[in-house]
Order: sequence, then C-alpha cells, then structure tokens
Amino acid sequence: MALSPSVQRTAPIAIAPKPPQAKQAIRCPEPPTESLESEIPALASADSDSFPGSPVLAGRTLRATTAVRGTFSIEDDPHISYHQNGNEYSIPGSPQSRKRKLNGEISTCEGNLSKRSSPGMSAHPPQHNSSLSSTAASSSFLEEIANVGGPTMLKRTLGLQNDRYSQYIGPTTDFEPSLINLSTFDPQDESLLSRGTLRKVSDAETFLTLPDHTTPGFEHIIEDADAIEAIVAPHGRRLIDIYFEVVHPAFPIIQKHVFLEKYERSYREFSPPILAAVYILAINWWEQSEALCGLPRPNVVKLECLVRSTLQDAMNRPKLSTIQAGLLLSQRPEGDQWAPTAQLVAVGQELGLHLDCSGWKIPPWEKGLRRRLAWALYMQDKWGALVHGRPSHIFSTNWAVRTLSVNDFPDVEWDENNEEERQEIVRGRELFMRAVQLSQILSEILEAFFTLESNRTIAEAGPQATHLVLSMAKPVQLKLKEWYGELPTALRVESYSTSSPSSIQPGFSKRSSVGYLHLAYFAAEITLHRRIIRSLAGDSDSMDPYIQHICRSAAKARLISAMDFVNRLTPGHLRSFWYFASKANFALIGTFGSLLWATSPGKEEADWYRRRLGEYRWTLSVSSKPGEGKNITEFAMTMLDISTGLLKRLPEKPSLSRSASQGDMVAHMGPSSFIGSLSGSYPIGGPGTSILNRFGTLPNSDASGGQSPESEDFTSDDDMDDRYATPV
Repeated sequence: MALSPSVQRTAPIAIAPKPPQAKQAIRCPEPPTESLESEIPALASADSDSFPGSPVLAGRTLRATTAVRGTFSIEDDPHISYHQNGNEYSIPGSPQSRKRKLNGEISTCEGNLSKRSSPGMSAHPPQHNSSLSSTAASSSFLEEIANVGGPTMLKRTLGLQNDRYSQYIGPTTDFEPSLINLSTFDPQDESLLSRGTLRKVSDAETFLTLPDHTTPGFEHIIEDADAIEAIVAPHGRRLIDIYFEVVHPAFPIIQKHVFLEKYERSYREFSPPILAAVYILAINWWEQSEALCGLPRPNVVKLECLVRSTLQDAMNRPKLSTIQAGLLLSQRPEGDQWAPTAQLVAVGQELGLHLDCSGWKIPPWEKGLRRRLAWALYMQDKWGALVHGRPSHIFSTNWAVRTLSVNDFPDVEWDENNEEERQEIVRGRELFMRAVQLSQILSEILEAFFTLESNRTIAEAGPQATHLVLSMAKPVQLKLKEWYGELPTALRVESYSTSSPSSIQPGFSKRSSVGYLHLAYFAAEITLHRRIIRSLAGDSDSMDPYIQHICRSAAKARLISAMDFVNRLTPGHLRSFWYFASKANFALIGTFGSLLWATSPGKEEADWYRRRLGEYRWTLSVSSKPGEGKNITEFAMTMLDISTGLLKRLPEKPSLSRSASQGDMVAHMGPSSFIGSLSGSYPIGGPGTSILNRFGTLPNSDASGGQSPESEDFTSDDDMDDRYATPV
C-alpha cells in the first residue's frame, strides 16, 4: 500500500484534515445515519453510563447549539434537517414531538448528486453561510451534534452512516493490529490513510471506513427508490401500516417510530432494498386489508427484480440496513434460499455483527440494534441449515454476541394511549427472544447429530451407536423441556382470544404469531427424535426390544402432539406472520410421520401412521383456504404426498398381535440404568382422552364445522403420553 510522500513509513501516520470544499455551506464528513435508525441517539438503552440525558434534554441542547451558531432557521421545531447525496436526515428533540414538514434552508455537502424533495415540499437552492465556511467551525458543530446527550462518548454510528461504509479489520488481514495501534487517532477515534479511514471502536476492534460514492450503483439510489415507490403508489403508506401491524411485533428488527417519521418526510430517505422488502412482505396481507382487497395488487415480480439488483448494489457498501433488507426478504414466501443466507452471514461478519459491541464507542441504541440483527442473522443461519440440510455458517467459537435483553429494544414503539398495542409489541419482543433461545438449542442438535464429524463418530460406535445417540440426546432434551416449561402465559397458544376483531379486516380473529414459535419447538423435537429413530432402524436386530418400544412410543407422542397443535391453529394464527422456516417445519411433521410409518415393525402400526398422516393432510388442506397460510400449508401437503407416495413401494409388513407385543413389553418394564426420566414437554391431553376428541374436530369457526376422517381403531393416549420417557 503506497503512503503519502509526506508521511514517513516509520513514523505514526498523521491525520490530514480534509480541505474545505468550495461553495459549501457546511462540511458533512459524517452524517449521522443512512438507515432507519438515524434519528435516535436520545433513545439510549440503560446499559450506558455515557448517555444520561433525556430525549427532551437532548433536544434542548441541540436547539441551543443551533441557535448560538445561527445555522438553521427552525423556530420551535425540534428537528434539524440537512441533505447529503440526495438524502434528508433529522435529529429529534423528543419522541413526543409533533411532526412537521421542513421547508427551511437546506445545506449541501460534498458529493451531492441530485436535488429532490419530499412529496408536497418545495426544494430550495443551497444557502451558503459565510460564518460557517471554515472547516473548523463545521467540524466543531457536527461534533456538538454527535455529542448530544452526553459529552463523554461520541454519539456517532458505525454501521449506519450515510456517506461511507465500514469493514471489520480481522486479526489475520493485511492490516497488522500492532501497526494500527501506532497510528495517530483524532478525538473522533479516526485515522486517515491513503487506503481509507481507520475507525477504532475499542482497544481490540478497528474498522476501515470507505466512501459510498465509489461503489457500483451508487448513482442510481434515488432512481431506484422512485421506481420502487411508483410500483406501489398510491398505497405505500397503507402497506407500511400493514407491515408494522402484522410483521413487526413478532420480528422487531426495525425501529417503528423512526421508520414512520422518515417515511412521512420522504421515501427517498431509505435504502431502496429495505423499502422494497417492507412492501413485498406487506403485500402478502393485501387481501386482508379492507381498504386494499378490492384493488389491483402491485406488480410483485417487478418489485422483486428491483430488490435483487438494489440489494446486490447495497452489499458493495454494506450497512446495517443491508442486513435488515436481506433478513426481511428472506421471510417472503419464496425467500428461504440457502445461498442468500450465506451471503448475509458474510455481510454481517464484514460489519462485525459476530462481535460483542458492549464496550464499543458507538451510540447505545446502535448496540441494541446490532444485537437484534446479529441474533436474527443467527436464527436465519440455524433454521436455514435445518430446512435445507446444509452446514451452518455460524459457530460458537466465533460468536461473541451478548444475550438479548429488554434494553436492546427501542424505548418508544407504541402509542402511550393504546394499551393493546403496547402489550402486543412487548409480547412480540418476548417471542423474538424466546425464538433466539430455541435457535441456540437447535444449533446444539445440529452440531451434535448432523455434522460430518458427528455422523462419523456415531457410525464408528458400531453396536453402541444407538446408546451413544441416546446419551447425547439426553441433555438436549432436558433443555427443550426447560425451554418450553419457562414459556410465559402470554406466549401459549391458548392465551389468544379468537373473537377480537382485527384492525385490518373486521370479522377476522385477532392475529397471533406465537404459532411459528411453537411450530419451531416441534421441529426441534422432531429433528432430535428423527435421529434416534434412524439409529434404531439401522440397529434393529441387536437392539433391546424394550428400548425400541420406549423410543418409538416417545416419538409417537411427539408426532401426536405436533399434529394436535396444527389442528388447534385458528384463523388468527394462520393469518399472522410466520417465520420463513415454518413452511418446512409444517412439512417436517409429515416427514416424521412417514419415517415412523416406514420403520414400523408390523402392519397394524404402519396402518395407524397411514391413517394419522391422512388426517394431517386433511387438516392442512382445511387450513389452506385463501388468506390462511396458504403457501405454508400447501408446501407441507406437497411434501407429504411425495413421502407417502414413496412409502407405497415398501414391501408389506408382517401382521403382529398388538396386545401380545405390548404385553411382552410391559412385562419387561423395570429399572434400567440406561433409561432416563425425561418426559415430553408439550401437553397432549390427559389420560383416557381419545385422539378423536382432541384431533377430530377443528376449532376453526370458518372451517365448515368439518371433522377429520374417522379411523376404525382410534386408540387411547394412555400408551402414548409422557409416562413413556425418552430413553437416555
């Protein structure tokens, strides 16, 4: 790397101040943000001692600063606005402030490529203030803005800046950490090099920041945003409202009030891919909106074409908004592809999302955002690895992100006068945190049973393979049981009323996304038991019949519980937001039933699974009515048809006397050093409750009151409940 001739190689690298730009009102080397969270330095989380100021105090400080310097004419408005590269930004004085369209003076920064204004706003030519023409004055002013709310730590973002992006400098790159420490850093913890600007966020972590304008597609940002908005116009705001009502509570990776404030000013303030991603997700509930259901749907194909190209451009200058857009796009019906997930993980590592940012010199609210995005990326990777059968990209040895807490979420997300909205958002945050916990357990399952190394270890165990699998399963099963037992009442399926009207469509039951959390739990349980059943099938000749019976009984109980859960889903559940893996998780229930059918020792047991799978398919078909999770359940039906079609090729199984075989098993029951005491984690009904009573009648009020096809020999759950412990 060539250094400037004026800088000696052996000396610390000097900081060269940027020369003042000609015809420039204010130098803007570091606008506060480019993404959705650009306006909330005052919303600091409780884990920071350097941000004691309240939002009101922050606003007063900022207004006082601007009043003394005479930079903007904003009167009593708590927002300060400026433009950079065609984007408008503001810093709020209070989250309760009234919203106004700003028609005051605007200042231009270097690299301004185009002039634009929000709808209904008139664009003004740049006003040059001679009193602020010097670099020192503008730099000092920007520093005071950055330090609003506390003088001890700069309130500057790392992953959300407007004019530049950041790259994490790892320990093995061409930058030697020891040499980096020889460089001279200014009060903003930056050091200017010929290659870029170093940004030191802690004693151990440093980033290289580079300008946006040199990246492909930068000149088309405004044009792309206009094209995206034109596709959905004039329904953009209604789609935004749908998104925040349906998707956001259960998947809170965006600050709601900031997004809405920015959208009211101009959609051009957003990175094009995240704007398109929000629209694409919201359109899935188009028919459920009373205001939109009778209107032509926007062209989703065009939106997806635009979002693919703009997201690829954004990855050339990755920011936290790039991760947000990628995660949202992965939640669309056909968005669960593995390759984009791998790319997102790579971008997240580029931004340092795998690191612990607790001690970084960044705003506290950005720390919370980083943690939420990091864990959302973790979930995407782990559930993607499960449903696609691929190796995970994230490993515990290179993951230092701190556990989520309530302090990692925005302080202001709801109307203080709307208690129902507050409860829904709080419940959604709890759901998200529990989903992260479950994903960590899933990671243990994948690592213990489904890596190449673990498969080789189990195979090399020979006759003891099943015993090894069962011993490995015990601690994971205990964690699953503990996780489910600790779920709060608000996240139970039964906690949601089916009679509360939806604000989108009168007559619809209240939406609830808890379904995707419970379905994910069953998928994790089933994944564990699938490995046990496979091991039994491969060692059926030498395995103790009693252990086989106990293992299969436990697996049977999990299958019945999962089918019962699907049967109890209401329209409110089905019309809600479902996590991207849900489509495959529904299918995994059918796949598990097919596995148990295929490995059944006798004809009677095989017929039992055949009938249960027929009933499960019927339940899925009833649930696939328009507007009720159609894409999710249709995929599960397709996969079920494929697996049961393959089962028709099985040779006919021998007929066994069920009563005799069970009598033999019960006679052998007794203490065993090998059999553990794990019980099932999900309630499936009390003893003596028949499957027909619990599974035959659908609770959905609009399901034509239908019942599942009756079988000739429904059995009692007495031999399927949790007294059959998982043998570990």
